[in-house]
Amino acid sequence: MNQKLLIICILVTTSLFGQEVETSKEKQFTFSGSVDTYFRQNLDGPNGEDAIAPNTSFANLNGFALGMANVIGSFESKNGKVGAVADLVFGPRGEEAVFLSSPSSNIVNQLYVYWNVSEKVKFTFGNFNTFLGYEVISPVDNFNYSTSYMFSYGPFSHTGIKADFSLADDWSAMVAILNNTDATEFNFDNDYTLGAQLGYKDTFLNFLYGKQSGNTEATFQVDLTTGHNLSDDFYLGVNATYADTDGSAFYGVALYPQYGISDSFTLGARAEYFAEAEQGAGAIGGYDEDGDASVIALTLTGSYSIGDLTIKPELRLDSTSEPTFLDTDLEPSDSLTSFLIAGIYKF
Repeated sequence: MNQKLLIICILVTTSLFGQEVETSKEKQFTFSGSVDTYFRQNLDGPNGEDAIAPNTSFANLNGFALGMANVIGSFESKNGKVGAVADLVFGPRGEEAVFLSSPSSNIVNQLYVYWNVSEKVKFTFGNFNTFLGYEVISPVDNFNYSTSYMFSYGPFSHTGIKADFSLADDWSAMVAILNNTDATEFNFDNDYTLGAQLGYKDTFLNFLYGKQSGNTEATFQVDLTTGHNLSDDFYLGVNATYADTDGSAFYGVALYPQYGISDSFTLGARAEYFAEAEQGAGAIGGYDEDGDASVIALTLTGSYSIGDLTIKPELRLDSTSEPTFLDTDLEPSDSLTSFLIAGIYKF
């Protein structure tokens, strides 16, 4: 069935692309990106050669450490109809984000072409970051520098084709046919995943369904993201997700409050609850006899802007239902407190 859906999608898209499209020889090019680096230490756990960290993505290295350099080249025809994006990453954060690609391709974060068929329809074809979740790979677009469990074990990126639709009265929709999650270079096993999104203003309900690498049963994931300015100074974001593969599941919810103290300094937090059933995604690491576990992760982040440079001090506490971490005596512990300070420059 997946193959039939893919063939139909390709035929429809080829037919549409075969129509005459007004183009211009003049093209517009934009160049942007970021550089980030950080310092991290555990406050009640081992550092140095025995250093540990939460089982979440990025910002887990000991002492002074590198994030990544992100370089994005965007090309667009003068009339805005067609374009392409090449998004490259260099460094530990980038390597961790593009983990299923071969060495020659693990610098490719995104690589896609697009066609704005009309003001209401857009096709995107290639490798693009996921539409699920509240957080993203680039630290520029996240308030917290470290990442959540939901982000770390949801998809990072997809390769395939998607169609975005602008509907009436602030509604939007998207449908996609994709390779297995994070199989960005090519399709490993000829299974395909279906993706969908329904949006209203800044609220999005996302869906993913299909067999993933190493699984004999299909994975179903539903994800909700939203964010609202409740006043001139106070913002609240929300993310909730649920994923299941034949009873092996993970689910969670996170709140993202942010308060602007001045024009240059904002204080924000992330309060996340994340749980697994039958060892779900293998995210938490310590489980009871039924393979169940949960974690509460509280993160407090300051964001101080100096032009295009942002300094982010961050305090994080992870508390698990089962012993998952080590204390300073290298004994099992159910909590870990850590501190980091990051510098992020965008251009």
